Amino acid sequence: MFAQSKATIIGNIKSSENENLIGTSVTLEVNNQHYYAITDSIGNFLENITLGKVKISVNQLGFLNKSITFDFVKDTLISIVLEKDISQLKEVVIENDKKSGITTLSGGKLSFNLKELSSVPTVLGTTDIIKLLQLTPGVQNSGDANGYLYVRGGDPGHNAILYDGTPIYGMSHLLGIFPFYNTDHIKEVEFDKSSSNSKYGGRLSSTTLLIPNKKIPAEFGIQGNIGILASQLTVAIPVNQKSGFYISGRKTYIDEIVAPLLRSGSKSNDVQDMKYGFSDGNMTFISQISKNNLLSVDVFISGDELKIKDSNLALRTNLKWSNFTIAPTLTTTFSPKTNMSNSVYFSEYSNNLNMEQATVEFGVSSYVKDFGFNNAFRYVVKNVAVESGLQYVHHNLQPQKVNIENLTDNNTSQNNIINADEAAVFTTIKPKLIERLNAELGLRINYYTSGSNSSYLHFQPRVLLNYIANDKYSFYGSYNKQYQYLSLITTSSVGIPTDFWIASSDGIKPQSSDEFSIGSNQNISKNISSSLGGFYRSMKDLLEYPYGITQFNETTTLKNDLISGKGKAYGLEMMLRKNNGKFTGWLSYTLSWSDRNFDEFNNGNTYFAKYDRRHNLSVVGMYDLNPKWNFGVTQIFSSGNRFTMPTSWYFINNNPVKEYSGYNNAQMPNYIRTDLSVNYFFLKTNKKESALNFSIYNTFNIDNPIYVVLNIQVNEDKNSVVVKQEKKVLYRILPSISWRFKF
Repeated sequence: MFAQSKATIIGNIKSSENENLIGTSVTLEVNNQHYYAITDSIGNFLENITLGKVKISVNQLGFLNKSITFDFVKDTLISIVLEKDISQLKEVVIENDKKSGITTLSGGKLSFNLKELSSVPTVLGTTDIIKLLQLTPGVQNSGDANGYLYVRGGDPGHNAILYDGTPIYGMSHLLGIFPFYNTDHIKEVEFDKSSSNSKYGGRLSSTTLLIPNKKIPAEFGIQGNIGILASQLTVAIPVNQKSGFYISGRKTYIDEIVAPLLRSGSKSNDVQDMKYGFSDGNMTFISQISKNNLLSVDVFISGDELKIKDSNLALRTNLKWSNFTIAPTLTTTFSPKTNMSNSVYFSEYSNNLNMEQATVEFGVSSYVKDFGFNNAFRYVVKNVAVESGLQYVHHNLQPQKVNIENLTDNNTSQNNIINADEAAVFTTIKPKLIERLNAELGLRINYYTSGSNSSYLHFQPRVLLNYIANDKYSFYGSYNKQYQYLSLITTSSVGIPTDFWIASSDGIKPQSSDEFSIGSNQNISKNISSSLGGFYRSMKDLLEYPYGITQFNETTTLKNDLISGKGKAYGLEMMLRKNNGKFTGWLSYTLSWSDRNFDEFNNGNTYFAKYDRRHNLSVVGMYDLNPKWNFGVTQIFSSGNRFTMPTSWYFINNNPVKEYSGYNNAQMPNYIRTDLSVNYFFLKTNKKESALNFSIYNTFNIDNPIYVVLNIQVNEDKNSVVVKQEKKVLYRILPSISWRFKF
């Protein structure tokens, strides 16, 4: 008989506040052999190691290092609690409760602790998740007047925003000015540029997972932010020891405060004829209904309205858009190695544009509704962590409902509704292939059907290899296959939400992509880390809609109006971070190319994509001067967007005619912006906070145009024509002040 030579150790790393610590470095030493692990998104690690006297060393930025030693003789479960780092200065003990604002997970994925990033400057003094992601590698700067994400050369609709696993289809407020999510309600954000987890699908590009607070509140608490343009409030309400609520709300009063001030200094009536407002709310209910069952219910609702009235043109315009999601989730723990979660959800996004000019009425609206079910089962098979599950969602879409009245003798309308069903099974296993080489191997199988002639069965493999050379260097490589069945059709170059979603049906094929990426992470010192990587992505069956808000006639159909093509993107990404100390921050740089090829555009020749920005550079710095003052600065530089410009002009019958040499043949000026913020704390403890925030957006008042208008000037002799560019700028310097509080 032979004695067992190896066994499995499963560990969990928590803080002294009973919070799971993700991205913690774990070193296991036994019989002069070293094993390395990093805790996952719930603070767990798993290793199959040799039996003997084992020494476990745990290292997490902002916490004291901890080592434990014991005799390892069989499969073992262990829980380790880390104490926060404590520094001593001139006989005054200062407790440093700062955690790393950004943590690198396996495969280059990033996790954000929003509380620790509150010093990053924003327009309203509250953390903006979308703007924060745009400061990281691989994410293009969208410029002003745009709240979308552009990741690794993809389109805005290629990115999934999941609110605790539920898809959100409307992703921004007007012109991207206001943060779309109430960050007081969200504890963590996980950002995966490649959507490498087989649990998530349906998008070609990134997955952003917003994780609400799932800790049952022990006592009543209130926090919020009061600013000159908008305010927000979050309340924690304990029901009993086993259940409680988090309720949040936000509202803007830009019309009530700012518009009257503008009108008072204006001789025209233009300002008073434009109104905008939004409000949103979040609710999370948590209940430990039994020892092994945790129930949570998440609700998100938002609504925006823009009204424009022009008396000179006899024009009235009203645009509304809204989101609503609800998702109850039951998580059951069978054993330390086995647990399961089940959730059902409903998600709806809709927009409605109504225009009335004189007697003519025009309306266009759209919506997308999802009824879904998610199941995930996590377990261990022969010392290998496995996550499997199944998903189902019914899509109900109305891409465009068009109604025109009083334009001719007969009123006309157009309506199309699409119903589609999507089912998926997924499995992810995390084996150790050889010493120091870990893998995440995933497979997602999707079946999609819409109508009688639009059915697809797709296999989507995901492969991630992670080699940990030592506690300072690690390397990774990945391949991901993605299919996307619901596509966002953008109809505006700025953040006016007239865009709509359409499902693959009636000859409209799903989009697909293949992505390869490689990279490395380095811990240069205790406080400084860096990452370097590259990617290549090819995309097929991309969709373009070249008709603005809507194209309407009696014979048009979306199938005929949509144009299909292909594209590719590739580039290099770099990030350097300082994670601890009085001065923290990061430098991010992306060098990338993105192009498209559509037979109907540019004579079938390849051209640059609109958001092909060659260079994207972001520098973020945060400095804690003392317990009362801290400062933040962001410096952004990026190449300009692409657009199409005429290369020559000539006259036919005294009318100027434009001639184009290529699609997206010109480039906007480089985008440069510096933002500053200052926080002054009246009070700051673990449970209470009162602070004033002063922020300046675009501090040096640099013109960053959102588009260019070409004006023609003809000489009196009509022998020559001069074309001048008029740059349209939306944002200039924007100062703001707000009061942040927590009691």
